[in-house]
Amino acid sequence: MPYRWEKPNTETNRAELHLWPHQSLSAHGFSLFILSFFLLALIPFFGLIGTTLLWGLLPFMLAAVAGIWFAIMRNSRDRRILEVLTLGPERMHLIRHNPRGPAQDWESNTYWVKLALHERGGPVPFYVTLQGGGREVEIGAFLSEDERKALYAELSDRMRMITRA
Repeated sequence: MPYRWEKPNTETNRAELHLWPHQSLSAHGFSLFILSFFLLALIPFFGLIGTTLLWGLLPFMLAAVAGIWFAIMRNSRDRRILEVLTLGPERMHLIRHNPRGPAQDWESNTYWVKLALHERGGPVPFYVTLQGGGREVEIGAFLSEDERKALYAELSDRMRMITRA
């Protein structure tokens, strides 16, 4: 699961949840992919060795490798999102660290926060939102459908435990 509950602080009855998008391609996997694409793209060029056509087509092949490199790096940078939800008996605080731009903040009284799971009508099925403090904010929109369902169940249980204590 691309989210983790940090160890709860039993003295202050606080819990912290960290959420992030999937990152399935490691740096090593990225290097292997670019290298294998480059080597496979070179195969048709073996028949052109010693001709001027090789030098005419080589920049286009290198542009393709550069384009794939740029697209994968851009995707990786765009997925550097971190959401941190802090649950306390009196305050609930959500901060979303975006890859570009400033962080987004939301805070409300824990007792009045309403957790909702929207099966339809949101940008994705089973959309999880927190409503309170005059605003409704999404949480974990980058998770899969099953992960959002599990997040909703875990979050509602944690909220219930914290408000009871």
